[in-house]
Amino acid sequence: MAGSTSEKLANRILRGLVIGIILGVITLLAGPHVHIPELLQGWLAHVGVKPALTLLEAMRGVSTVLLDPFGRVFLRLLFFVVMPLVFASLATGVVQLGRPDKLGPLAGRTFLFFFLNMAIGVALGLVMMNTLSPGSHVDPETKARLMAEFGTVASKHVAAAQSQTGLSLAVIVEMFMPANLLAAVVGSTTARIGDVLPLILFAILIGVVGTTLAEEKRRRLQASLELVTELMTGIVHLALRLAPYAVPCLIYSVLVKSGLDIIVALGVFVLGCAGVMALHLFGTMSVWLRLWTTWTPRAYFKAIKEVLVTAFSTSSSNATLPAALENATDKLHITPSTAGFVLPLGTTMNMSGTALYEGCVVLFVAQVFGVDLSIGQQITLLLLSVLSAVAVAGIPGGSLPLIAGLLITFGIPAEGIGIILGTDRILDMCRTATNVGCDLTTALVVDEITKKAEAKAG
Repeated sequence: MAGSTSEKLANRILRGLVIGIILGVITLLAGPHVHIPELLQGWLAHVGVKPALTLLEAMRGVSTVLLDPFGRVFLRLLFFVVMPLVFASLATGVVQLGRPDKLGPLAGRTFLFFFLNMAIGVALGLVMMNTLSPGSHVDPETKARLMAEFGTVASKHVAAAQSQTGLSLAVIVEMFMPANLLAAVVGSTTARIGDVLPLILFAILIGVVGTTLAEEKRRRLQASLELVTELMTGIVHLALRLAPYAVPCLIYSVLVKSGLDIIVALGVFVLGCAGVMALHLFGTMSVWLRLWTTWTPRAYFKAIKEVLVTAFSTSSSNATLPAALENATDKLHITPSTAGFVLPLGTTMNMSGTALYEGCVVLFVAQVFGVDLSIGQQITLLLLSVLSAVAVAGIPGGSLPLIAGLLITFGIPAEGIGIILGTDRILDMCRTATNVGCDLTTALVVDEITKKAEAKAG
């Protein structure tokens, strides 16, 4: 039932996207040639729209005055949950391990491959974004117009970036451990890089200390953190119910203000993301299979085909977990204890497709707004994408609040997320399939390495 509801919502969002694009294109093509009657000009002035002679000028004003505020309600609901969701999800992920020291080599191998998986995925995504540079398809005049409307924070970021003298040990300590945690997380109006880092470190510390508590207290802590995560996820669901109405408003507003070149930029972005996710799943994972297992890539991907189809169609790692567990033991012959440890944990923590996508979205929106991220900042983005992907709920659209948080962190106008909202569902299907496929590969690699180590020790 839940899957059916999610599918209906996705279809409504896609229909809204199409409607917004069609109306936007019509306005762009016909708008400059249609003049506004004086009576209508008076009404537009009454609702706060600046004097406009053509339909295109009028609809740009209507978008700013009416459509953007409505779309902003949807976006702000996502922004509300960023900080508590990051904190609760990360802390829960650490606490639920119990006593990590008792897990031994299995946990060490699992977390090593989780990190490698996500880091390689993000790195591939960033290379693709720098190579294709889809945001560059937006002309300078459009970028200037977008910056004029949304770019106050971005302008401060650019100025701050130009004044940076580079990272030092003192700067790194200040980024991760400011004197006032709350001020760093909620008190900043300049969106400096590092505002989310202290919260991430604090959440990890809470989780680590939580694992040392007595069993009953640890369970109560985990239950409390899971409750916060569930509440924040519920708010995300509320926001997504507005999406079929907010998405056409946002995409229409972007089109009439930006022109047709934004469609070209989005097309390059979607194709680039889908291509690099396929490269990571079928390329990187094939290398892993060759290096650490006895499976050939062709036989392996044939064996997990049904699981990938399930992940792609549901866009939910959680919904695919039962099928993945069954496939791991029945077809891949992974030891049940290894599959039972790696796959549920991977559903929560090993989000390589999501991490890749988050990095691509941040860089794309930065390119659209003309915000240049240096190599050092992109390395920071890689690490933050990996860490924030761990906090993503395994549900359709679960990454949206975290992407908003990353945009804020890098001083990019968070409203820019509206540009990619209509395409999120399509890429959500791709990144979920990537997430699940990489989870299964990691479980297989960890299992075979563990078996070899045990055989050698025995």
